[in-house]
Amino acid sequence: MSQRTQLINAIRGHLSEYGLIAPQGPSHVKRLIAQVEDSTWSVPDATRSCLSILVEALRRLQDPFRELDAEISARAKSDETAHRLMSVPVVGPLIATALEALAPSAETFPSGRGFAAWIGLTPIQRSTGGKERLGRTSRMGERTLRRLLIIASSTVVRWAKRKGIPCGLWLDRMLARKQPMLVIVALANKTARIAWALMTKGGIYWAPTVHA
Repeated sequence: MSQRTQLINAIRGHLSEYGLIAPQGPSHVKRLIAQVEDSTWSVPDATRSCLSILVEALRRLQDPFRELDAEISARAKSDETAHRLMSVPVVGPLIATALEALAPSAETFPSGRGFAAWIGLTPIQRSTGGKERLGRTSRMGERTLRRLLIIASSTVVRWAKRKGIPCGLWLDRMLARKQPMLVIVALANKTARIAWALMTKGGIYWAPTVHA
């Protein structure tokens, strides 16, 4: 994924020097590739040649990327614990398999908060004089899991802000009074705690409902 991102950023950066801009994200890179391969586009031959090399490298990377993605999905569906973890809205095949591969036994942690702290998703406590003050997240835990949970949570928050969610749900209440980045970290923390509960106690996640 890092290699793919580097290639996409390289293509995007070079084309921006010629005034060609596309929205960020892998889904929009097709527009840039089409421009590189457009024979009517007025650009020096040397530039087109270099950009074509980047495009070809990106395409060679796409096939194994899709194969690995399919393999991860198949493993997640066949594994009982990973399958249960995917009942959590934020958790997909990649996060479910990563939780199983990277996290120690859930019984290692006395609570879900301890598991979230191990990942690095709990705020630093700076309490003094009987007053509890919470700072930024420690970021001292398992870097890969933290990154995956933050990315997935940011996608959910962006979708919720764009499409809307039922009033009264936890995410709706958080977005009404907190900045989006704080909500993203809080959702990642909440997801980690739920994952710990499922790995410890079994069962699947049941989404809360809004009562009229």
